[in-house]
Amino acid sequence: MKKTKHSWAACVGGGNKKGEKMAGEDTRILPKATHEERKKEVKRKGKLKTLAGKLLKTVLGGKETVEKASAEDVAGNLLKRPTSKKRVERGMPAEETICRFIEQGKFLEACDQIHNLEHSGNDGMGKSESLYALLAERMWTVVGEALSGDDRMLLEPLQSVGESLKWKKQKEVERLGNGLEMESVFTWSPNFWRKDLEEKLMQYMTAQIPLFGSSTNTDETALKQHLSHLEMTFLPSLEHRSDVFKEAGLFVTYAHCCHASLCSHLATLIDSNCFNFSQSLLIYEWSTKMYKSGSQACVGPGHTPQHSLSLGAQCLVWILLRTEEKLLAITRKEVGKALKEALDIGKPPCADAAVIEILTEKTETARRVSESLSEKVEAECLEECLRFLESYEDEVRSFLQLDGCPQIGSSLRILENCCLLRTVWHKLTYIYSVSTDQNFRVNGFLRRIEDDIMEHSLQTISSKVKGTLKDHFKKCDSGFDHILESLKQSFLIFGKKKAEIYEALVKAVNVIIITEYTQALLTTPRKPSAMQRRRIVNKIEEDHRMMQTIFKECLGPAADSLKDPIKAILELIQTSDPEGMKIALLPILKDFPDLREEHLSAMLDIKDSLSREDRAALLRTFHDNCGESETEANLLFADIEVKPRKYGLCGCFCC
Repeated sequence: MKKTKHSWAACVGGGNKKGEKMAGEDTRILPKATHEERKKEVKRKGKLKTLAGKLLKTVLGGKETVEKASAEDVAGNLLKRPTSKKRVERGMPAEETICRFIEQGKFLEACDQIHNLEHSGNDGMGKSESLYALLAERMWTVVGEALSGDDRMLLEPLQSVGESLKWKKQKEVERLGNGLEMESVFTWSPNFWRKDLEEKLMQYMTAQIPLFGSSTNTDETALKQHLSHLEMTFLPSLEHRSDVFKEAGLFVTYAHCCHASLCSHLATLIDSNCFNFSQSLLIYEWSTKMYKSGSQACVGPGHTPQHSLSLGAQCLVWILLRTEEKLLAITRKEVGKALKEALDIGKPPCADAAVIEILTEKTETARRVSESLSEKVEAECLEECLRFLESYEDEVRSFLQLDGCPQIGSSLRILENCCLLRTVWHKLTYIYSVSTDQNFRVNGFLRRIEDDIMEHSLQTISSKVKGTLKDHFKKCDSGFDHILESLKQSFLIFGKKKAEIYEALVKAVNVIIITEYTQALLTTPRKPSAMQRRRIVNKIEEDHRMMQTIFKECLGPAADSLKDPIKAILELIQTSDPEGMKIALLPILKDFPDLREEHLSAMLDIKDSLSREDRAALLRTFHDNCGESETEANLLFADIEVKPRKYGLCGCFCC
């Protein structure tokens, strides 16, 4: 039999009269179309005309030039051709058959025809790629119409899309099994259909989500309204359209894209830097509610396939974990910032209740949503407290290094903060589950900070008192009383905190002041006149009254336990008879066993009148009793250096 060669122009031309008659008969047997159906038919033919034009260029590409107008005429003629199976069997070109299948929504049949053409030779491979592209374009058009239009009318074409995807998967396995090169297998255009379908679905679903944060209204009320819209409008809308995709065999992909679009949107919200803890907690609470209610994003009560439920659970669990991470990160940031502001070295300390609220507020808020979340927030708050203490210790050390002699007020504020933190931590141990290691670390931080500040505070006070008392007994106003008054005011403010370290600090300052005062007194130039001696004694009396008043006011009854060498020295030098002086000397020797002979001689120099015999008798009493009260307590005079002095035979200062 002679093989007949059909040209594309002949196939798409006017055809013979018999063909036209058959077409007319086919038209007459169709039911009368309504006005809307005719409009759809015109629209359909217009799309097919475009497809046919593209197909014509593909078929004739490289062989002859086709003008745009002639291509549209040929495409128009193609629309007039009958589509009966007999016509195909009598030799209708494969390209025309494929085009008809594509337009009619018979995508699976088109896949088979393109596959056959692909393996038929005669440049079938090159044509097939273009045909696959046209097929994919039409399939995604159908998917788009199903998403935005009357999806029930597009059920059959949509089912054909699902069948085509199954066909693609089967052919992919066959191509791998036939030993084709991996590159040709993976670059085969149908391999990208699944991805293209997901992109189409994601674009549609993402477009249905209203924007949030584009305006300044991003408060909790606006976020609640947005989440409510997702739950009451967005998800039900997707759920409504999921039925047709389920019937079309595309439900898994549809559900996956629904979950992915929701996850992507919520992830964008979560990663927003404008959200605080309470706003992020709203997202967590909403996701938890969706998870518990079994909504599973877009799978309603009527959908119970196992794969759908697992996909929904994975989506919501992922969102919960992501939100949980953000909540813990915000907890670290906000708690750390709040602690720094509340315990700033340069500011007065706040109340312990405010610090406790900083460390517990978020935990209590989270507990109303999830017990497990609150436990994690609690642990984060405790760890952030430890991190703050570590940084605070470094900050205190830097502060002391930069200001080698800081003001007593600054040092006391730091001590107040330590006392505050110790109180706060003690209360937290009853509220939170504090581990032994955490308790050990916190106490270690606080103890080291307190020791450093105590040491520097005492050094600062000692330095200022020493400088003030240097010429105290030479000047009328050395400023010693101003230092005492300043210390009193600082101590009284600090004392309101009822800190355990308060009493120890005040007693240590008392020892410093008494020591420095005694040092200044005993090292005064040794040739004062009688008038100078009386003035010195009067000053000692005045200073002693002031010191007693201040320390009793600061310590209360605890001041009675303080050793008072100034009082003992006054009693010694103000006693007129020698025997009384011997009696007054004994308590000094008992309370201050480190008293040396040169110290006693310096005290006696201040006495208004004392004979040589009386001085010698007192010195003998000293030597007779100085070794009887050896003890390590109250070593006041050990570091006071007084140069021994020789007196004249008459015992006066002028010899």
